[in-house]
Amino acid sequence: MNPEASLAPHAAHSALSRGRLFEEAPPNARSEFQRDRDRIIHCTAFRRLEYKTQVFVNHEGDLFRTRLTHSIEVAQIARSIARNLQLNEDLVEAISLAHDLGHTPFGHAGQDALNDCMEAHGGFEHNLQSLRVVDKLEQRYGAFDGLNLMFETREGILKHCSLTNAKKLGDIGQRFIQRLQPSLEAQVANLADEIAYNNHDVDDGLRSGLLTLEQMNQIDFYATHSREVELLFPGLSGRRAINETVRRMINALITDLIQTSQQRILDARLQSVDDVRNAPPLIAFSDGMARQAALLKRFLRENLYRHYLVNRMTAKARRIVAELYACFSAEPTLLPPDYQAAPANSQQQARAIADYIAGMTDRYAIREHRRLFLVDEGHL
Repeated sequence: MNPEASLAPHAAHSALSRGRLFEEAPPNARSEFQRDRDRIIHCTAFRRLEYKTQVFVNHEGDLFRTRLTHSIEVAQIARSIARNLQLNEDLVEAISLAHDLGHTPFGHAGQDALNDCMEAHGGFEHNLQSLRVVDKLEQRYGAFDGLNLMFETREGILKHCSLTNAKKLGDIGQRFIQRLQPSLEAQVANLADEIAYNNHDVDDGLRSGLLTLEQMNQIDFYATHSREVELLFPGLSGRRAINETVRRMINALITDLIQTSQQRILDARLQSVDDVRNAPPLIAFSDGMARQAALLKRFLRENLYRHYLVNRMTAKARRIVAELYACFSAEPTLLPPDYQAAPANSQQQARAIADYIAGMTDRYAIREHRRLFLVDEGHL
């Protein structure tokens, strides 16, 4: 049975793919995009996501989301959307699971610090690093570096890219130069990411005590669903009430996205993936829901991501990353042998240092910093 037989004509089909960088024999008993998903799940960078920050640093609590749990949640949301739109679920899952593989330790604070360090060497951006991980850094196969993923999977991982960088990437960067759209599956994964992190950050923010229910009820989107929970379950409180509210918010966003996207796809009269590429973005919220999502995002930025306790950890994280980079730049012989470039090649050495730091988990970065900067018997 062909798992792609029921897909819409404008969905991504393995048989019509642009293929892999290195030709391989077709897989047995699974599609090409299933193979991609499986390779991502088994790779080293995916396992490391378990100990990389989403908002809260790993050691701050066992129940907060990490990059790994976030990626799994994105994949679940994206598959639900893809199934309703008759898109390729395996491709959308592969993109979702791989989209954060290049993230640094300590979340966006780590990325910003590493980008500052790499300013003279092309900067650092986690989307580009995720592509670098799957194209080059993973070392699992005898015939090639990286995971040798399908073009459409790699395209979906690269959500955004500057024109300068796009010109260096060959085929995978052409859509940014020509102002074309990626597959609908890539568009789904992108918005599933937004749905997951906004709503689950509400959950983690309330769990941590950095957000309060009084604050959340000032946001119409949260308050509307909270009142619905009160009517359905009078007297319900605590974690159960929050969970019921957040899951209704997620469901409302997904339902709106599916309905709006279905109509936009119908209006576009798509016949192929090429039609998708030449159309405006087709996976989208309604105008009203987009406003609600934007207000929630702004609230989280102002009240959670800039909370003084988060800022304290952010400051520590930036300092750790910056000091690691400076130390390795000054003395590359302190790096593991695999990350030491030829002495005359400063550009290559800088990128290798960035690869090493970006690959670290939160706790490994903290331990490595202690080993390099503390002088005591426990950290030599």
